[in-house]
Parts: sequence; C-alpha cells; structure tokens
Amino acid sequence: MQTDEQRKLLGAFVRTRRESMTPEGHDRRRRRTPGLRREELAARAAIGTTWVSWIEQGRNVRPSAETLARLADGLSLSTAERDYLFSLAGRHDPADPFAGAGQAAPAAIAALVGQMSWPCYALDPGWSVCAANPAARRLFVGLFESDPVPNLLRYVFMHPAARQLLPDWAERAGRLLAEFRRDYSHGLADPRVRAVVERLQAQSRDFRESWDAQTVLAREGGSRSFRHPDDGPLHFTQHTLADVERGDFRVVFLEPEKPA
Repeated sequence: MQTDEQRKLLGAFVRTRRESMTPEGHDRRRRRTPGLRREELAARAAIGTTWVSWIEQGRNVRPSAETLARLADGLSLSTAERDYLFSLAGRHDPADPFAGAGQAAPAAIAALVGQMSWPCYALDPGWSVCAANPAARRLFVGLFESDPVPNLLRYVFMHPAARQLLPDWAERAGRLLAEFRRDYSHGLADPRVRAVVERLQAQSRDFRESWDAQTVLAREGGSRSFRHPDDGPLHFTQHTLADVERGDFRVVFLEPEKPA
C-alpha cells in the first residue's frame, strides 16, 4: 500500500527529473520554466498528460507498472532511479529480472531435487533458484524470504545474511561469479540473463568489481563451509550436475562431510 509520504516523494522526484531535462527544438532558449513541459514528457513516455500531472501532484492514484515503466523511459532514468521510482509507487518494475517469474525447472531436475535428503537446489540460466528441497531452504538463510524470485548471485552479493553464512565470503563470491561468467557466454541470447548482470552491476560495487576482473572458472565441486546461525559450523562437499536436455540448467547438491 502506497502512503501519502511516498506519493509526495514520487511526485517531487518526477517533477525534479522532468525539470532537469533539456527540451528539444529551437524554442528552448525562450522558455520561462526549466526542463520539459508536462505534455512533452507525456509525449516522450507515450502516456496521458493527466497521469503526469496527477503523479507530480501526489494524488491518490495507482498507475500501472507498464505506465510507470514508460514514464521511467521518458525520463531516461538510471537503474538506481528506476528502482527508487518503482519503490515509491509500490509497483514491480517489468524490466527488473528479479521481479517476475523465473524459468520453471525441467521435470527431471524438479524430481531429482525433491528426492534428495542433502541440501539440493537447481539454477536456471540466470542463476535464479528454480527448485530447492527443504534442506537447502534451511541452509541458505534469507534466500527464500528476500526475493519473489530467489537468485543466487543477488543473494550472495547483496543479502547481509550471505556474508554471515559464508565464512570465506570474498573468495566464495568471486568464485561464484567466475563460474557464472562461463555460463553467461552461452546465455547471451537470453535478455533476462543479460538483465541480471546489468542490474547487479548497478546495485553492487562488489559485483561490478568482480565482474570487471574477467575471471572465468568451470563449475567444480569441493569443500564448502557455512556458519549457520542455528546449526553452527557446517561442512559439505559440493557436487554440480548439468541437465542433459537443457544444458543451461544446473543441479547443485551438498554432501555432508564426515568428521575426520
């Protein structure tokens, strides 16, 4: 539910951004007011002038997500500014790869994940979690509560719980992204996969710096340690499988390590 304060902030933001934009044409030097007129912004955004007026006035109206997306495009907002606009409006950005539904897990993957007793999950091409068993949901604290579409990259780089859960966070985060980059080369035709990278580059400096390092690694198994808030230190051997029908999906399971 959008509050009065959110509507006022949204209106002030849209008005300020509109007034900061340079008008087109030869009459811009003769203007008495700065920036674009409301009707000019409405034309750029392909929405009604009334919508622009009501939003700027902070009226109790609920423009659709599609209307807000066109308004954001008309204002040439950055990723951070779009996030701010949609947050104030209480809507999900259609361009946000984390806001919509991810790809459903293939039937064979969903069946395998469901039968595992060890922590097990599956990743779609954008590394959103498309299937997970109860053990994985318990292990990855906060992952399944924070986002409508849990994404492993977003969780590791942006969720505070991930830094507490992974005692070697910097090394694990860097490796995770290097492994994703290898898969990314096969997913360039998928606009959602590209959008995941673009959104995280805008939201996380750690992600941006790791991405710019251009490190590429194969997804390999090995020892993985966790510092669980309820279960204490946990140690696993990680295994990764690729689906034979859909090579861009991954199944990851964690085999508990036996005490030495």
